[in-house]
Amino acid sequence: MTVHTTLLSFKNKTILAPMVRVGTLPMRLLALDYGADIVYCEELIDLKMLQCKRTVNEVLGTVDFVAPNGRVVFRTCEREKDCVVFQMGTADAGRALAVAKLVENDVAAVDVNMGCPKEYSTKGGMGAALLSSPDKIESILTTLVNGISKPVTCKIRILPSKEETISLVKRIERTGVAAIAVHGRKKDERPQHPVHCDVIKEISAAVSIPVMANGGSHDFIKEYADIETFQQATAASSVMVARAAMWNPSVFRKEGPCPLKDVMQEYIRYAVRYDNHYTNTKYCLCQMLREQLENAQGKKLHGAQSMQEICEAFGMSSFYQEASALLEAKRVSLEAKDQEEDEEDADVIKMAVRFDKRDYPPQITPKMCLLEWCRKEKHLQPVYETIERPQDRLFCSVVTVAGKKYRSTLWEKSKKLAEQASAIACLRTLGLPEGKWEREADHLVNKRKRQDSECLNNGEFGNDLVAEAAGKTLRFLAGASDASVP
Repeated sequence: MTVHTTLLSFKNKTILAPMVRVGTLPMRLLALDYGADIVYCEELIDLKMLQCKRTVNEVLGTVDFVAPNGRVVFRTCEREKDCVVFQMGTADAGRALAVAKLVENDVAAVDVNMGCPKEYSTKGGMGAALLSSPDKIESILTTLVNGISKPVTCKIRILPSKEETISLVKRIERTGVAAIAVHGRKKDERPQHPVHCDVIKEISAAVSIPVMANGGSHDFIKEYADIETFQQATAASSVMVARAAMWNPSVFRKEGPCPLKDVMQEYIRYAVRYDNHYTNTKYCLCQMLREQLENAQGKKLHGAQSMQEICEAFGMSSFYQEASALLEAKRVSLEAKDQEEDEEDADVIKMAVRFDKRDYPPQITPKMCLLEWCRKEKHLQPVYETIERPQDRLFCSVVTVAGKKYRSTLWEKSKKLAEQASAIACLRTLGLPEGKWEREADHLVNKRKRQDSECLNNGEFGNDLVAEAAGKTLRFLAGASDASVP
């Protein structure tokens, strides 16, 4: 059993719950500013996360998990490292563990969403669909608890009966999870249905682990005092707030909520500062405005097609210009720093070259040619050291051959391309063939033909093979029409 060493506690906390398209970094940071103790990211599907690569973004000061198409799937920062819970959608223990290991050093805990009733989650056997597969639930949670060093939690909905729900929760408790969140509605119930506080209360009494009460936004929560009321009604250890926090994140403020105008401006500042996509920013602001969407400002927001236009709708054009200029200056500074470091590498032989596979015959690459030359000359095989530039996720590789280093000054889109480019720089510096088409390729092809011809002349392939080849030629000619044969 893995011992959890983190200080994260789920007792007596106010928690920003995950909501689809809402739990991005700007919203989480804003909730923390107003008093939330723990924040959850939005549910992220395991298969999508497994395609991502972890990247340090030096311009924004964030850690990004980036999909192959360049889209940032999950972004976090140092400020929330000790209080952000990564929530995933999964239906497979192996995939769940792989995702948890990918993110565990950048988050405070990992959660499995077993309460989402939306089709995008349930159709893959995830979310609320897991509630009918207790064996799978146990497998996923046990695998996570034993496989990572951070706390593991899960979020469920209540089952058709109290007895079934309590039985499932006790089984979940035995897996070793640190806490369990209970949305007080059944799988087919929606926000307009009353939340079942009595069921959450019985669950809280039935287990020893912290229970987070969820689902009170519609019936209970409008300000901080209502959070305490909901906690008392459910006897839960803490309260998880979703919709109420989406409508106004200052609901966590003990002194009372702030004016919505101030809250939205603070949110926009975070969205610009952390390069949040304008569509998500627009969605969150629309959720805050709600009934005010039909006024002049709401209509401007509805028509906005960029972060700049969103800022204009809220009278923040000058802020957008200043913030954008600062980010651009930081990008330029980092690029200049990279260039200075390149110039300092006096012992590295540089050349502006790129690898284009269209210039080479199949199965022939500069790396292969360089390796063959090193073997022939009794040198150690080439050693490639490749780095990634965080601000644009481009790669550069340095190859060491016979005690000397070579690289291309051009950055590439992948590690493989960067290594091939460094091999080209080495081969051209040494005046060696790199395997390109034209004369080099013709030479290789002609050499292969001569070798095959010599083998045939020497009888190395056997008379049967020669006869078979001749027979095929004769059969082809015999089957041809008179018009096609001279």
